[in-house]
Formats: sequence, structure tokens, C-alpha cells
Amino acid sequence: MRKIRCAIYTRKSTEEGLEQDFNSLDAQRETCEAYIKSQKNEGWILLEKQYNDGGYSGGTMERPAFKELLQDIKEDKIDIVVVYKVDRLTRSLMDFSKIIDIFDKHQASFVSITQHFNTTTSMGRLTLNILLSFAQFEREVTGERIRDKFAVSKKKGLWMGGVVPLGYDKDNRTLKINEKDSLKIKLIFNKYLEFKSVSKLMQYLKDNKIKTKSGKNFSKGNLYYILKNKIYTGKIVHKQNEYDGEHPAIIQPSLFEEVQNILSLNAIEGTSKNTSDSFLKGLLYDDKENIMTTSHSNTRNKKYRYYVSQAILGLNKEKSGSVTKIPALEIEKIVQDAITVFLKNTNQMQVYLATLDIKQEMAIIKYLENTETFEPLFIRALIFKVILYTDRIQIIIKKNALIPVLLSMVYKSKLKISCCEEHTEFISFDKKIKIARTPTKGKILIIPADSKIQKYNLTLIKALTRCYYWHGLLQKGLCKTITDIQRFENMKDKKYIRQIMSLRFLPPNIQEDILNGTQDVDLSLRKLFKNVLV
Repeated sequence: MRKIRCAIYTRKSTEEGLEQDFNSLDAQRETCEAYIKSQKNEGWILLEKQYNDGGYSGGTMERPAFKELLQDIKEDKIDIVVVYKVDRLTRSLMDFSKIIDIFDKHQASFVSITQHFNTTTSMGRLTLNILLSFAQFEREVTGERIRDKFAVSKKKGLWMGGVVPLGYDKDNRTLKINEKDSLKIKLIFNKYLEFKSVSKLMQYLKDNKIKTKSGKNFSKGNLYYILKNKIYTGKIVHKQNEYDGEHPAIIQPSLFEEVQNILSLNAIEGTSKNTSDSFLKGLLYDDKENIMTTSHSNTRNKKYRYYVSQAILGLNKEKSGSVTKIPALEIEKIVQDAITVFLKNTNQMQVYLATLDIKQEMAIIKYLENTETFEPLFIRALIFKVILYTDRIQIIIKKNALIPVLLSMVYKSKLKISCCEEHTEFISFDKKIKIARTPTKGKILIIPADSKIQKYNLTLIKALTRCYYWHGLLQKGLCKTITDIQRFENMKDKKYIRQIMSLRFLPPNIQEDILNGTQDVDLSLRKLFKNVLV
């Protein structure tokens, strides 16, 4: 009797209770072991190696034990994967499809013992897909409820957890002032107003042995975070909205606004010194509101800049957004082009310029009509936030910055922006994009959704050429069957020949794009066979 090698996979979303002698993972494993023993007569044997993921969500495939399980399947070490429930394996229908593809490719099966599913049957596959659709729906609904509850609580001014800011102590669902630490906060704001430099402020605090809560010296990052944090004015911020908090203020709004003006001017002046720097630094976020910080790599003595989600850098992948890393040049150009289009829409701009006198308004309109591109420092001064999604970017502009920036551009005057008006308004618009990886080297590309870049894919062109050549052999009578073509070309695989010849029935526009090099950048031969020809 053939021995069927069985592996048990267990998972728990949180780490709560894992320290117990007998935890949820043990319970799952014990039940699965009993089931495998019941199938002993069928030749099932349990592998000694364990695959346990404690504290990992089923919404991602980035789980250490799970990745090890897939690798062992690829190495043909496992015949059947046994789980307690389907959602232990994954809660994502898209991920499930990828997993089943790997199982099929390596003749591995999947069994859920409490739901009696087996992927070796078509009915089992159908039922699993339906079940996972509901599991994913439940997960998304739960996420929406949590986000809605979070937003409502913030509107009420409640503190919703996280790291307690220096100067406060946690008091149930709000904050109370820590008298000792609040003096440090007041000192930091007043001294920055005096020095007008974070570097000088940092050195002053170090010289006077003024430390953080953990007893360390303040870094630039610490100080920028404190100086920009509206919580010290008694506000609670949620996305681009702010609400009156239940906690008392440490800093007066007028002092906070003065500090923001200096920070903004310093940032703009710093950008103007070197416009090649990442001008979206501190402004770009992923779709889960994680700031995307600058990073770079050196390949063949050439520097490549990226924006990377802070959640990834902080090893907190569960909280990362849909896009975690993006090339800097591409995203900066798209943002710059989108804002340029926005500014050059003079009919729309006249609405925003209505408060100016006619002479200033005409000067700005003329300038916008005659300017092709706008400098990054002015664009940075306009932006409040840019949010990156998989299919679009949301650009949020500070409405109160629009007229000062335009006047500064036209009259080449020093830029002065009040960034922290109590009732700041925003202008928001979307730009559709495509994010893809090149089939060969896997390079990330980001381009406008309606654009096509010319990049010849020799693999696809060669496949189309073979397709028409082989069809020509049949039409000319040099070959009568696919078997004849196989012998003529001295090839082993008939399936490949059939797949290539089926490209003849591709829509003409797709064939034309391939030959012109304007096909989707992530289009590969495998994707063509799997998706386009279905």
C-alpha cells in the first residue's frame, strides 16, 4: 500500500494564551492527529515536522511556518495537508487560489477535518470557494466595524490607544497631563521658537540633560513628531479631520501655529537647496495611514530611491497597506504631473482666486497658462497628504496654501504659509494608476492607468512568431498534425505547442500591443495562457 505523507498546519491569529501548557495550537494538532490515525488503513502517515503559526493573521501569506510548509510541498515532501478548519490555512480567497495552484502543481491535497472538504474532488473545490468567500466577507465586515467604531470614538475626542505622548498619562479612554513631562513639552516648543532649528534644539536638550521617557537623548525624529503633534493643542486627529479632544491642552494654538510656520518654511527652503531630494518625504502614506519613508539601494554604482511603508520598516506587516514599497521617481512624477494638470485648469483656478483683486488674478492665470511644469518645492508646499492605493493615488491639497504658493511663484517672493489655521480646508482629487512588476527582473513600475509605455517583451514576440510559423506549416501542408510539428521541431512537449498555437486567436489589439511593445508591463506568457485565453 502506498504511504501518504500527511502534514498538520495550525494557526492562531493572536499570541494570547500561547504561553499555556495546552493552547489552541495544541488542540488543533491533537484533533488533526486523531483524524490521520483514523485513516491509517488508507495509508496515511503523520510527518514528525510541525508547522505552527502563533500570532499570525490568515489574511496574509507572510507566515513563517506556512511559507516553510509551501516550500516542503514544492520539494514534494508532503502528499496531504491537514487542517482543523479551512480558515486556519487562509482567509483570503485570492490567496486560497494561489495555494491550490501550488498544491495542484505538486500533486498535493488539502483536507479540513471539521468541514469534511477534500480538494481532490471538484465538489470539494466548489464548496471551499463558497466557504472562503464568506470567511473573507466576514473578515472585511469585521474590519469595517472596527474602523467605524474607531472613527466615531475619535469624533467624540476619545484617546484610542497607542503610545502615550510625552507630557500625558493614560486615564481610561482619555489622557491627563503629567506635570513633570508637560514642562519638557512646553520647553521644546518655546526653545524651537527661539532657535528655529531642530538640530540646535536637539543639542540644547542634550547639553541640559533633558531626556525622553525612556531616559534617552531626543532624536530629530522625536522632536519633529512632538512639534507637529496636534494632540498637544487638545485636538484628536483622524485622517485629515481633527476634533476637540477630551484631554486638556499643553500648548496654546497660537504657539503651535507659529512653530508650524517655521517648520514649513524650513522644509521648503531645505527642498529648494536640493530639488533632487525626495520631495514627498513626510507626505506620502499607504492606504492604512502608515507614513512611507525614504529608502534607497545601490546597484552597479547607481542609486535607486524608494518610498517604503513605516509598518514594514517597523516589522509590523499586519498593519501595512496594500502597497508597501514604490519607486520614488515614478510616484513623484505622477504626483507632480497630476498637480500640474490641476493648476493649469484655469477655469477651475478662477474659483479659488475669487478673493484676489483682478490684477493679481490675471497675473496668476497668465503664469499658469505659460508654465509647463512647477518646481517640486512649490508642489510640496501645496500638499497636505498623498495616499497610495493599488489602483489610484489620492492627492490632498491645503486650500489655504493655494493662493500664497501661486503668488510666490508669480512674484518670486518668499513663501509664507499658515499651515495650521483652525478651520483648514482641503482639496482632494484622485489619479488612477497601474502598479506592476516586470515579468523578468520583477522591477516595480508605477504609471498612469491610461498610459502605455513601450517595452518590447521578446518572449511574447517570439511566441507569436512561432504561432504564425506553425500555423503556416499546417496551411502549406508541410505538417498535418501537432505531432508532425513536434517531430519537425524536435520538441518533447505537445502541450506547449498547442498553447502557442492558440495565441492565433488572441484579440488583434492584444497581438498588436505585443508587437509594438505597448502591452501591460506585467503581461507574461503564463498569464496569457491562464487568463487571456480562458
